[in-house]
Amino acid sequence: MRGGFWAALALCATAWAATAQDTTYPNFGDPQSPPRGVATFPHVPAEQVVAGLSHNDVDITTNFDGSEIIIYGAIKRESAIPPGPPLDVIVTVEGPPQSVTIRKKERNLGVWMNTESLRIGSAPDFYVIATTGPLDRILLPEQDASHRISIPQAIRAFAGPVTVENTVPFTEAFVRLRQESDQYRLDEHAVRLVEQTLFRADVRLPSSIVEGTYSTRIFLLRNGVVIDTYRAPIIVQKVGLERWLYRLSLEQPLLYGMMSLLIAVGAGWAASAAFRSFKRQ
Repeated sequence: MRGGFWAALALCATAWAATAQDTTYPNFGDPQSPPRGVATFPHVPAEQVVAGLSHNDVDITTNFDGSEIIIYGAIKRESAIPPGPPLDVIVTVEGPPQSVTIRKKERNLGVWMNTESLRIGSAPDFYVIATTGPLDRILLPEQDASHRISIPQAIRAFAGPVTVENTVPFTEAFVRLRQESDQYRLDEHAVRLVEQTLFRADVRLPSSIVEGTYSTRIFLLRNGVVIDTYRAPIIVQKVGLERWLYRLSLEQPLLYGMMSLLIAVGAGWAASAAFRSFKRQ
């Protein structure tokens, strides 16, 4: 099965290479200008990413325990593999952005109290990075700052005035907590690149993911520099009873609260009746 998957990708790559043709136009007049009537196109990278996902949507049901998405593709070229350092691939999957407040607690007079806080204007609820190698070796810092690939760079901006003296401990604590809950993850060597042409990454989505549009980005790199990118969305949504309860809690919170109370009372009465019946026996 796995051999068939890579063989199919290889066949696609061969077809792309076969359809790529170089067209030469005669030069009349200015040697720097194409002939009249010929369209001009923006610069196209010598190596491009062509990719796909095993599925573009994830349904959250009552028994949802996570999902796995296969991200696969090939490198499209119009010529032979250029000499130099080998290619690298980075895949990121980013959840919906949220505003988060980070609070610092200190113990005063035996009581833990919130002393300082920092509000992050936009941080993804879920963020995973998969790479072909160590991230700090295959990606230059200035490229990371430009494309916002690493986990610290995924935190976009602070909301409102910054009242703390040093923001680094707050953001580090925030990232650590997200990593412990499996919401942020760096999976180095998780992307398999075959013959500098075919690649595949398996990305696991945990059961705690929220609804929304998730963004998949694929970066093609050589010598630490991003030479091409590819983007694709993933739609995550609740379905069935899970979605009905979710919509009810948003649109009719009073009815949702009364129904939850009745269910709790009914469950308590049923448990009490079962316990009395058990004691009689």
